[in-house]
Amino acid sequence: MFSGAARGGGSRRMKALVTGATGFVGAAVARALNNAGWQVRVLARSGSNRGNLDRLAVEVAQGDLADVRQLERALEGCDGLFHVAADYRLGARDPRPLYLTNVEGTRNILNAARTAGVARVVYTSSVATIGIPTDGSPGDENTAVSLSNMIGHYKRSKYLAEEVARDAVRAGLSVVIVNPSTPVGPGDIKPTPTGQLVLDAACGRMPAYVDTGLNIVHVDDVAAGHLLAFERGTPGERYILGGQDMTLQSILAQIAALVGRTPPRIRLPYAAVLPIAYLAEGLAKISGRSGRVTLEGVRMSRKRMFFSSGKAARELGYRWRPPQQAFEDALRWFRDHDLLA
Repeated sequence: MFSGAARGGGSRRMKALVTGATGFVGAAVARALNNAGWQVRVLARSGSNRGNLDRLAVEVAQGDLADVRQLERALEGCDGLFHVAADYRLGARDPRPLYLTNVEGTRNILNAARTAGVARVVYTSSVATIGIPTDGSPGDENTAVSLSNMIGHYKRSKYLAEEVARDAVRAGLSVVIVNPSTPVGPGDIKPTPTGQLVLDAACGRMPAYVDTGLNIVHVDDVAAGHLLAFERGTPGERYILGGQDMTLQSILAQIAALVGRTPPRIRLPYAAVLPIAYLAEGLAKISGRSGRVTLEGVRMSRKRMFFSSGKAARELGYRWRPPQQAFEDALRWFRDHDLLA
């Protein structure tokens, strides 16, 4: 167990820098730290949408993951770093920004954390880097996987970023890796691809579904898992922060029930969806903008993305709530922000 963790080891309040706190998961981590009595500093780029910070007691350090000097200044006096920031896009027209943010940005901030003498880092990866067993059972931290198994640039960039985090551990930095599954809940400001799925389902924009599945978890449970990883995690280890495995059909049915809609009943085979994805990719190249249907996303849907959080439960004391509460809280937030018609 990490000495002097979230309880502060005495009267002095612990201080942390959170990257990505203007986004979905990062804002939830900043909220959790606030509630646990930490002093919270957040890294935010100039011109970023800071709506998720409005009700948080945080200090804002303006900076960018590409600028190591700015990162070192932002980390001064911090006991911990929660590196949550990531470029989470599927089907990006230009993949270079994903690697610059997710891989090189991680390298930069871990180097800065070492220079600043930060005691412990929690790095937010993704279940995108976790293997999926061929027998249909849930994947876990030990499921065999390689870079060649990564579908698309987002997954590849996160896989390579984990390698950077493990290199930092070998160089002497205390880094714990967490792998959230599919977070749902309040504060999905962009929204993320998952948040867009929830919105589309609630607005009746998903008349059909494919035979796939996701592991749904409340974003606040993911945030709580970050604090547990800081306090109890083993450096260099990975911990899946997930919830309940659900088929896409059951996800859409649960959302439909919450908004009083009829759930979609048409199941599209993969072979029927793939040509649509190719067409959407072609249109995206012409328009310069990625649409909701991406070839990367469709290829990922061939497998049910089911995962086990057993290791986090055993070693960290991690717990999660039923998915319905995540959907309810997400829909309430979307409605309050005039995103849900």
